[in-house]
Amino acid sequence: MKISVKEMVLTSLFTALTAIGAFLSIPVGSVPITLQSLFVVLSGLLLGPKLGALSQLIYVLLGLSGVRIFAGFSGGPQTVFTPSFGFLIGFIFAAFIVGQIVHSGDNISFVRIFVASLIGTFIIYLFGVPYMYMIINHVMGKSISFATALKTGCIIFLPGDTLKAIVSSLVASKVLQRIKLVNE
Repeated sequence: MKISVKEMVLTSLFTALTAIGAFLSIPVGSVPITLQSLFVVLSGLLLGPKLGALSQLIYVLLGLSGVRIFAGFSGGPQTVFTPSFGFLIGFIFAAFIVGQIVHSGDNISFVRIFVASLIGTFIIYLFGVPYMYMIINHVMGKSISFATALKTGCIIFLPGDTLKAIVSSLVASKVLQRIKLVNE
């Protein structure tokens, strides 16, 4: 995959925005409330599937290499064993799938953008909640039910993540209109 300088800059920008989104966090149980998912979804919406996923892959790899860019100013290979790491894995897949949905056809409408944003949010949960359940039960030695993991890793975040999906959709539709990609 050959990448232009402009694409490198945009990919790096979304890597940095995701890191900034991690620093703006509110600790709530095992998984903090952050703005990361907003930038993850925006990366797929604006950069497309490959560059959006690449921006998130770089973010995760930087964090795993020891750069403290994850929520709570954490980083390093040990973060694989934290309850929130599954959500980080989900970021890569969410950005790719969101980009695929939005950029796969000729007609990019607000509805398509919003549906892609909601699907991206769901994908983050799809990776994050089971991973959180597994880490809490099998690594941390605590015992919680999957229903509890679902409640603490998903349900309480739904209102905020729905709001983030709306905001990312509004921003993306305006930006994509400006670059003449949205046909309404």
